[in-house]
Amino acid sequence: MGHSVPCFFSFVRFVSWLCFLHLSVSHFGFSMRPLCRDDERSALLQFKEIFLIGKRYCVHLSDYPKVESWKLEGGNSSVDCCLWDGVKCDEETGHVIKLDISSSCLSGTINSTTTLFYLVHLQWLSLAYNHFNYSEIPATINKLSRLSHLNLSHSHISGQIPPQLLDLPNLVSLDLSYNYVIKVPGNEPHYLELGESSLQNLVEKLTNLKVLNLDVVSIPSPIPHILTNLSSLTYLSLQHCGLQGEFPNKIFQLPNLSVLKLSSNRNLTGHLPEFERTSPLTVLAIGDCGFSGTIPSSLGNLTKLVHLDVSFSSFLGELPISIGNIGSLERLRLEGCNFLGQVSSSLGNLTQLTYLDISHNRNQFSGQNSSSLSWIAKHTKLSFLDLSDLNLIGEIPLWLMNLTQLTHLDMSQNLLTGPIPSWLMNINRISFLHLHSNQLTKHIPYEIRNLSLLVELDLSSNSLQGQIPRAIFELKNLQYLRLRSNNLCGIVEFDMFLSQLESLRVIILSSNNLSVFMNNTIPNNNSQKLLNIGLRSCNLSEFPNFLRNQDWLEVLDLSSNSIFDQIPGWFLNGTMPSLRYLNLSHNLFTGFEQHPIIFPPDLHTLDLRSNKLQGPLPIPSMSMSEYLVSNNQLTGQISPLICKSKHLYALDLSNNNFGGVLPKCLANFSDALSILALQSNKFHGSIPQGFMNGNNLKMIDLGNNQLQGRIPRSLVNCTKLEYLHLGNNQITDIFPSWLGTLRELKILILKFNRLHGVIKEPEENFEFPKLQVIDLSHNTFRGDLPTKHFQSWNAMKIVNGSHLSYMHDEFHPTMYYVQVASYEISDCYEISDYAYSMTIINKGMELYYGKISNMLTSIILSGNKFEGEIPTSLASLRGLNILNLSYNILEGHIPSCLGNLTALESLDFSNNRLSGNIPEQLAEITSLEVFDVSCNLLTGLIPHGKQFNTFENSSYDGNLGLCGKPLSKHCETSKPPSNKEDEEEDTESPFVFDWKIVLIGFTSGLIVGVILGQEFYQKKKNEWLVKIFGMQSLKRRRGCKN
Repeated sequence: MGHSVPCFFSFVRFVSWLCFLHLSVSHFGFSMRPLCRDDERSALLQFKEIFLIGKRYCVHLSDYPKVESWKLEGGNSSVDCCLWDGVKCDEETGHVIKLDISSSCLSGTINSTTTLFYLVHLQWLSLAYNHFNYSEIPATINKLSRLSHLNLSHSHISGQIPPQLLDLPNLVSLDLSYNYVIKVPGNEPHYLELGESSLQNLVEKLTNLKVLNLDVVSIPSPIPHILTNLSSLTYLSLQHCGLQGEFPNKIFQLPNLSVLKLSSNRNLTGHLPEFERTSPLTVLAIGDCGFSGTIPSSLGNLTKLVHLDVSFSSFLGELPISIGNIGSLERLRLEGCNFLGQVSSSLGNLTQLTYLDISHNRNQFSGQNSSSLSWIAKHTKLSFLDLSDLNLIGEIPLWLMNLTQLTHLDMSQNLLTGPIPSWLMNINRISFLHLHSNQLTKHIPYEIRNLSLLVELDLSSNSLQGQIPRAIFELKNLQYLRLRSNNLCGIVEFDMFLSQLESLRVIILSSNNLSVFMNNTIPNNNSQKLLNIGLRSCNLSEFPNFLRNQDWLEVLDLSSNSIFDQIPGWFLNGTMPSLRYLNLSHNLFTGFEQHPIIFPPDLHTLDLRSNKLQGPLPIPSMSMSEYLVSNNQLTGQISPLICKSKHLYALDLSNNNFGGVLPKCLANFSDALSILALQSNKFHGSIPQGFMNGNNLKMIDLGNNQLQGRIPRSLVNCTKLEYLHLGNNQITDIFPSWLGTLRELKILILKFNRLHGVIKEPEENFEFPKLQVIDLSHNTFRGDLPTKHFQSWNAMKIVNGSHLSYMHDEFHPTMYYVQVASYEISDCYEISDYAYSMTIINKGMELYYGKISNMLTSIILSGNKFEGEIPTSLASLRGLNILNLSYNILEGHIPSCLGNLTALESLDFSNNRLSGNIPEQLAEITSLEVFDVSCNLLTGLIPHGKQFNTFENSSYDGNLGLCGKPLSKHCETSKPPSNKEDEEEDTESPFVFDWKIVLIGFTSGLIVGVILGQEFYQKKKNEWLVKIFGMQSLKRRRGCKN
C-alpha cells in the first residue's frame, strides 16, 4: 500500500508529460504548416475577378458569396488563401487540393484561359449552383488530372462535354446534372450533350467511378452493356437524358449499387427483374419511363429500399402486396399509375413513410371520396402528401388532423367543396399548401396566421369570398402567394405586401373582384424585389410606379384593367433586364412613350392585344417567342425586319389597319412559328410562297384581307397544320384538293373568294381525315357535290367522340423554373394559350366563335353553283352539326337517310330546286334547331312532331306545293264521291266547264306572272303577296332565286 501512492503520482506525471508533448508538437505542427502557394493565391484572386457577385444570382435563400472572403487585407500579399471560405490545402505542401464554391451567387463565363486551371493539384472541385452563362466546359479541364470529385451541377453550363474530361482517370465522383433551361423559342435551348464523349467512352475510360450523375444531359442513345462492368458503382442517375432502347437488366444486380435513378426517359424500355434479398438498393426511381410488364412480388425483398418511384409508368396489374414488407420505405411515388385494386391494402405496414404521392390517379386505385383515404392517417410521420387530381369529392377530410408532421400538402385539382377548415391551420409545420382548382367556398380563415412557416400558398381557382384577411401579412416566410380566380373582394393596399412580407417573391391576385390600390410615389432602391406579379382584372387605372425598381421581375400581368395612358418610357429603358413575360392586353393603352422601343433582352412573351395602340408596328426583339398585338389601331406595313425574330412561336397582328404586301420571308423565317394570324387587315398582293419542309405551323389565318393570286402549293409542307383560313379575299384558284394530304387539318375556310371549277373526287379514300369544319361558301364552284370527299371525312363520323375541349395551341416553352426555398416552382405564370376562332353562318345568322369546340363539325357549301342531287354519302357523317347547301342549283329529292344525322343542329337547303316531299325521317333529329328549305319546289305534307313543331313559316317559304302546319295551307284530302245529280248537272252545263277552264287559265297565268316578276319587284313582293294571298313576308336577307 505504501508503494502504491508514489507509483500513482509517477504515473500521473508521466501522462501529463505526454499530453504536454502532444500539445507542443501539435502547436508546432500547426504553426509550421506551410502557407498557400503565391501562384495559387494569385490564380484564385484572378478567378474571382471574372464573376459578378450578388444576391440576384443566388439560387437558394441560404446561398452566400463565399469568394467575398478572398482578399488581401491591408495589401498583405502573404495572406494565407488556405483559410479562405471554400478553399482547402494540403497540410504538408500548401497546394490547394479542394475548392468548394458551390452556391456562391456567382455569374460569369468560364473559358480555357481561366486561372482555375492553374490549380493543378486540385482533387476536389465543386462549382455547383452558380450561373456560368451557358459556358462550355473548357478542354483544359484535363489539366486537373488529380481530380477525384467533380461537381458542375446546376451551374448553367452547356454545349458538348469535351473528350478531355475523360482524361481524368482518378475520377471517383462526377456530377454534371441539371444544366439546362426549359426550351424557350426566344432562345436556343441550353443543355449539356455527351456528343463525342459517348456514354460508352465515358464508361470505358472512367473505370473508378462510384458516383455518376448525368441528369438532364442529352444522351439520345441506348445504355451500353459495358456499364455492368462498373462493379464499384454505388450511385447512378440518368434522369431526363433522352435514353433509348432496352435497359440492361444486369445493372440492377451491380453488387454495390445503392441508388438507381432513370426517371423521365420515355423511350427507355425494360422490365423489372426478380430482386434478391441481398440487393443494396436504397433508391429506385423509374417513373415516366417505358418500363412495362408487372411489378414482381420480389420487390418486397428490397428491405433496404428508402425511395421508390414508379410514377406515370405502364406497369399492369396490381401493386404487389409485398411492398408492405419494405419497412424501411420513406418516400413513395405512385402518381399517374394504372394499377388495379386499391392502394390502401398495400401500404398499411409502411410506418416509416415521410413522403407519399398518389396524385393524378382517377380510378379505383385511390378512391373518390376524400374520406375513403382515411387509411393515410396511420402514417403519422408523413411530411409530404400529394393528393392532387384524384377527382376527390366532399370536404377537406378531418383525418388530416392526425398528420401533425406535414410540411407539404397538395389537394389541388379535385372537386372538394365547403370551407377551408380552421383546424387545418393547427398543422403548423406546413410550409407548402396547395388547394387550388377545387370548389371551396366562404372566407380564407383568419387562423391562417398559425402557419408561421408557410412559404407557398395557392388557393386559386376556387369560389372563395370576402376580403383577403390581414392575417396574411403575419406570414413572414411567405414567398409564393396565389389567389387568382376567386370571388375575393374589397380594396387591397398593395404596398402592404411589399412592406410586410419581406420574403415575398410571387404574388398573383388576378381575376377576383378586388380593387388594388397603389401608392404611386417613386420607390427607393431598397424596396421589395418580386419575380412574378399577377394583377389581371384588379381595377387598375394607372401604370404602377413601384415597378421602377423591380429589376428582378420576370413575369408581369396587368391585363384586363382600365389603364389609360402611354406605356411609360422608363418601363422599357432597361429597368427590367430579367423580364420574360409581359401581358398588358385588354387595357386602354394608346402607344409607347419612348421611341425607338427597346424590349428587354430576354423577353419571350409580349401580349398587347385589345388596346388602342396607334402608329407603326414595333419590331419584336430577336429573343421573342410570342408577339401578340391584335385588336389595336396599328397602321403601316410589316417590315421585313420582323423576319429576324427567328424564334417566334406565335405572331398575331390581326384586326389592325396594316396594309401593303406581305413580306416574302413570312413563309419560312422561323422554324418555331406555330401561329400566324394576320386576318382582318388590308394586306394585298399574293400570299408568300416557300413554306419549307419541317415547319411547325399549326394555325394560319389570312382571312378578311385583299389578297390575290393562287393558294401557295408549298402549304402542303405544313404537315402539322390544323387551321387554315384564307376566306374573304380575292384569291383565284380551283379547289386545293392537294391539302387533303395534311393529316392534322381540322378547319378549312376558303369562303368569299374567286374559287371556281369542279371539285374533283379524291385520288385516295383518306384525304382530309381530321377535317371538322369546311366553309367554301360564296365562290363559283360548279358540278356535282364531292360525294367521295364526304366518305373520307372521318372526323365528322364521330358522335361526341371525346370530352369537351377547345381547339388551341399551348405555348409550353414559356415555362421556366424559379427556385423558391427548397421547391422548384414550374408554374410561375400560366401556360400561354392561343384559342382558335372563326366566324361562320350557323342557324341562319353569322356567328363568331371565340373558341372552337373540338366537337363542332360543319359543312358550308352555300352560294356556289353546285348541281345534281344531294348525295346519300352525307348520311355517314353522323357527327355533323351544321350542313348548309343553300343558294346552289341542287335538284331531286331530299334523301330520307339524312335522318341518320342525329347530331345535326342546323340544316339549310334553301334556294335550290329540290322537289318531292320533306322526309318524315328528319323529324327524328331531335337536336335540330334550325331547318330551312325555303325557295325550292317541295310538295306535300310537312312532317310534324318533335323539332318540326318549333319551326316557323319562313322555313318553308317559296314552296307553293307544301302544306300543313305551320303553314295556313291545309293539305287536300281525297274528295268524297259526288252525287249523281251534280255529275249530271256538270255534264249538261257547258257554262260550268268553260268557267273552270277560264279559272284555271287565270290562276296559272297569275302564278307564272308572280314568279317571273319577283326579280323586278323584289321590294314590293312581300307586301303584294300579303295583300293578295294573305302570306307572311319572307324573313330572309335574300329572296328566292330562279
